[in-house]
Amino acid sequence: MNTTFDITRTSRRMIAPFLENYTLEQLNTIPEGFSNNLIWNIAHIVVTQQLLVYKFSGLPMMISDELVEKYRKGTKPEHIVTQAEVDEIKDLLFATIDQTEADFEKKIFKDFAEYPTSTGFVLKSAVDAMVFNNFHEGLHLGILMSIRKFI
Repeated sequence: MNTTFDITRTSRRMIAPFLENYTLEQLNTIPEGFSNNLIWNIAHIVVTQQLLVYKFSGLPMMISDELVEKYRKGTKPEHIVTQAEVDEIKDLLFATIDQTEADFEKKIFKDFAEYPTSTGFVLKSAVDAMVFNNFHEGLHLGILMSIRKFI
């Protein structure tokens, strides 16, 4: 599992500069032809990891229900994100992965509600969810790289 966590951290290290190098206005901009923006994609990555790994394991998440409602699958940007919310997402970007690794080492992931993903892959364990999460983050990192060309 060390490799899985290393890949996730690499993904997050590639995502973090978007929060540092783009203005609040740029983070909130939805370019023509896109249905979301940079900050939505980044927050969606954080929310999805928590849902896949913790929620389906029946464990408490590190994120608020409000974040889940704004950024879960099927949502789209419906408000201008504030700097305070950007800062919260920035704090969660690595803290969630550090906590997941610590919890994995404590062996707290025992139960899991099987989940069929939209790709057709069925997650049957928290480990499946952690591995699949890397695929999901890769998809959204690609979207981030596309959006940045238009803002």
